[in-house]
Amino acid sequence: MMIHDTIRISSVMIAFLCLGLVLIGGLLITMRLRHTYHPNLIGALIGAMLCFLLLEALPALT
Repeated sequence: MMIHDTIRISSVMIAFLCLGLVLIGGLLITMRLRHTYHPNLIGALIGAMLCFLLLEALPALT
């Protein structure tokens, strides 16, 4: 599938970002239910993943 329109590229990137956040959130919820992790560890994991996504997606959007 070839997408040349900038609005469509942005919407596809946002859709994949939301899908990734849902999948990562589900993974973190199952980790939290199976083991008792400290909330700061889970916050640090979420921050690291969002930072990685931001660093990877920002050059593609601009």
